[in-house]
Amino acid sequence: MPPRIPTPSRFGVTNLCLRPAPSNAQLPITSSANFVIMAQRRKYKDPYALAQAKQRKDANLSRRAELQEQRKAALGDPVRGITTPFLESFDHVGGSDILNDATITAEGVAIKSTDDVLLNHFLRPSELEASIKHSQALTEPIVSKIRDFADPVIEAEEKRKHEEGHAKAVAAMARIVSLANASQKDKTRANVVRCIEKFGRHNTEQTLKPRAPPNPAMLGDKPLPEKTPRAGPDTGSSEVQIAILTAKIRVLANQQEMKGGNKDKVNKRNLRLLVHKRQKLLRYLRKKERGGERWQHLVETLGLSEGTWVGEISL
Repeated sequence: MPPRIPTPSRFGVTNLCLRPAPSNAQLPITSSANFVIMAQRRKYKDPYALAQAKQRKDANLSRRAELQEQRKAALGDPVRGITTPFLESFDHVGGSDILNDATITAEGVAIKSTDDVLLNHFLRPSELEASIKHSQALTEPIVSKIRDFADPVIEAEEKRKHEEGHAKAVAAMARIVSLANASQKDKTRANVVRCIEKFGRHNTEQTLKPRAPPNPAMLGDKPLPEKTPRAGPDTGSSEVQIAILTAKIRVLANQQEMKGGNKDKVNKRNLRLLVHKRQKLLRYLRKKERGGERWQHLVETLGLSEGTWVGEISL
């Protein structure tokens, strides 16, 4: 509505505006919001209303559980998928979570383990064995070259003490580097290394066929883009990232099933984020490698069902 412009009285024009002039009456003290709050308070005090709300909530929860069971039966578990031997090996780090022991051999005290067993602190058994031998040589007591003043009894006692101390040190190192005494973070780090070695393209390119090249007629005169040479092991491809996410998802899913795990809201949120991130990577890889050997190898090894990438996942 246009503003009302007062007419000067000297022009002698009558004011024809019929709007009522604003009054100085005060607004009511009680607003409509107060009535809403009072009604809500009355509802929460009413046992009949509380019973109705609880009944609606129980019906929604039961319907949600029913839909989840139908989806799980049709597409599979969106979190765990299908259990496979490689998936179960995440729990014991491929058999590397055994407690290493020190054995006495003809060459001295050594840690009994194979080279394919992963150790904590980014160590390999061969590296640990070489370090132990080097430390033994450094701490070995010095034999005097002047034999006229040497005491064989004292030298034998020092050698015995050195061997006992070295045996204790090797036993302590065996317990320190063993993944059986490691935290869950260290075990997950070891599983990440296993995923890189299992699904990294620096290893799978030798056994699995890559996807078919694009049709030259679709490219026209444009040449194929040159691949950037890989430096080091493959850690960024989609299949490696999916395997790493699957290892982390299994850890969080096991924690959710423990006593009091349903109250851990932080880990539940992290689990939801990891599942949705894996779903995006699976959709991308399925579009790029659908029907290829890389896709089949990934799905069969990790036991990924259609529920991990199809539709909406709600946890």
